[in-house]
Amino acid sequence: MKPDGNPITPAGLAALRARYDRLLGTERPQIVEVVSWAAGNGDRSENGDYIYGRKRLREIDRELARLARRMKAARVVDPARQPDRNRAFFGATVEIADEDDARKTLTLVGDDEQEASSGRIGWSSPLARALRGAAVGDLRRVRLPGGEKEWEVIAISYPVASKVTA
Repeated sequence: MKPDGNPITPAGLAALRARYDRLLGTERPQIVEVVSWAAGNGDRSENGDYIYGRKRLREIDRELARLARRMKAARVVDPARQPDRNRAFFGATVEIADEDDARKTLTLVGDDEQEASSGRIGWSSPLARALRGAAVGDLRRVRLPGGEKEWEVIAISYPVASKVTA
């Protein structure tokens, strides 16, 4: 399965939505209140609360617009519904080993939810592109800034679909 556009897991979309809601419902109103208070104090040219509050409002508004664009472009792909579990596709957790048998466990996720420190790599990263469609035992060569490196796919797993009872 090759997702088009901006693939994202259901959990990734929920995290984007939570960040959007927190910025819009909590942070922005607090900053607006500070800016309103600071504006009522008179001279705005040397009023740090006013100047930095306005700057923070612009940052929040840019982030809200970016999050809204990303959520609108997002295509939710549930990895638990992957029919072919023998190959690495979106949402797969893949264990790989290099020539020195140094092992890594990586999960292929959307670019908006990548976090390398926890083993979640973006779908369009070089390593994820190399692993797409790989099966256990396949060797994949990846060009990294430090040079080319070859990885062997050791294991592939997907999340288990949860059963919803009505």
